[in-house]
Amino acid sequence: MNPLLKKIIRSGVGRVRFIMATIGLGVALLLILLAVQTQVNFDDLLHGKYNENETADFLVINKEVNKENQTQKDKNVFSDADIADFKKQSFTQSIGPLTATRFGVTLQSYSNELPFSTDMSFESVPDEFIDIKSKDWKWEEGQKDLPIIIPSFFLDLYNFGMAQSREELPQISPEALMMISIKVTISGNGQSLEIPGHVIGMTDRINSVLIPESFMNWANAKFGYQQQQPRITRVVVKTQDPSDPELTNYLKEKKLSTNEDKTRFSKARTAVNIIVKVLAGFGIIMLLFALLVFSLFIQLTIASCKTEIELLITLGTSPGQLSRFLMKQFFPANVLIMLVCAAIIAVLQYAACTWLKSQNMYVSPWISWYTIAAAMAVLAMVWWVYRSTIRRYVNAQ
Repeated sequence: MNPLLKKIIRSGVGRVRFIMATIGLGVALLLILLAVQTQVNFDDLLHGKYNENETADFLVINKEVNKENQTQKDKNVFSDADIADFKKQSFTQSIGPLTATRFGVTLQSYSNELPFSTDMSFESVPDEFIDIKSKDWKWEEGQKDLPIIIPSFFLDLYNFGMAQSREELPQISPEALMMISIKVTISGNGQSLEIPGHVIGMTDRINSVLIPESFMNWANAKFGYQQQQPRITRVVVKTQDPSDPELTNYLKEKKLSTNEDKTRFSKARTAVNIIVKVLAGFGIIMLLFALLVFSLFIQLTIASCKTEIELLITLGTSPGQLSRFLMKQFFPANVLIMLVCAAIIAVLQYAACTWLKSQNMYVSPWISWYTIAAAMAVLAMVWWVYRSTIRRYVNAQ
């Protein structure tokens, strides 16, 4: 009986029609899963723990220097009370002090091919606020090398300013800069020390020459001209939205200043967040539309076999037997379609993860459980529609 039933059903549906229907269901399911996985990735990029520092805004804030306080350095530093008050604000996710040197610093080249000598000042900040991740970013007492992070614009200033103005000065690539050893001379409190240093990275986050906190604390205690608590001249504030009116009003009230470009950039981020929400809404609409198409297609497919179904019942086939057979003929193909689509999404997800990692952004290399749940939900919906439609047509005969 089963071979006869299969032959009748297949002749009613048509091989070409069945193949086209299978392809249509596959494309629709692929679009749905892609929409869900894309939304998961967007959410991970915006709020994931690995991208937290990449999506947040970091503001370097200092007190305004004016005519009244320009000769009083102590009035332009942050006290413990200032920092505690900052931490209490709703816009502050975290705050880190930028500690300045209290000793003299001179940088000098060891090479005659790149002669330079300049006075300099260092600052330090907790590691969580630094975007350069390097195993060399550490210092312990007795270590004979000092790691340094410089602002990116320093190298641009040299390459397109100083090097262009003097024939004997070569331009330097970032890779070459990190291979150059620099003589760092620090002096103060009647003492001096020479230590080799090298640049381990460049940052756009903080416009300051940075050294590890451990070295800063040790050097300030040994060479600092003030032996009391270190002076905090600037702070780094991590905030989700620097255009928050509460933040801008707070800065104005406390007479604090920061980089206004960050505020303009936050408006662009707001636009991106809106676009992401629109995409999410579009994905939901697409899902509902695809489910409607699934339902109509299944009904049309079963309807095309109506004459054959009536004939089988007339020949004595029981409705239950016919229903089970029809389910076995139509539904397993949808399981295969779901597995193929899930495999395609998994490959695309791994490729996206690899590319985003090269851009210092991170998403999971694995397909999301939300995507798998969406596939199972669609599959359950297809099964329910198949079962309901088959029973309705079979029992109506």
